[in-house]
Amino acid sequence: MDDTDLLALAREAVERSYAPYSEYYVGAALETDDGTVFSGCNVENANYSNSVHAEELALSKAVEAGHRTFEAIAVSSDRRDGVTPCGTCRQSLSEFCDDDFRIVCEGSGTPTSHTLGELLPDTITGSHLE
Repeated sequence: MDDTDLLALAREAVERSYAPYSEYYVGAALETDDGTVFSGCNVENANYSNSVHAEELALSKAVEAGHRTFEAIAVSSDRRDGVTPCGTCRQSLSEFCDDDFRIVCEGSGTPTSHTLGELLPDTITGSHLE
């Protein structure tokens, strides 16, 4: 799937966000290695620590469906401000994705593309626990 189509699905997920406290609506679309796409939106809670981020929701849905290998994720917000996954989401993605995993972000102009390794160098992996 190309970046434009993946971003369109992330934008659709923005519309389903529940963010009454921050009023910052985020959507994500995660493509698996077989082309299946799982979307997610942020779901806030009055206790912010219980909130769910869009990227983690998409990842959780994909893993629950049996997927473990991913091609790319697109992230968008209602502000089209180029939001990237936060550190927690980057760490969650690194559990399943290599440094060259593509992250596409939508700003007000041309979308930007990063790799997970660029955004999260020297990540913690399962090998650190051995």
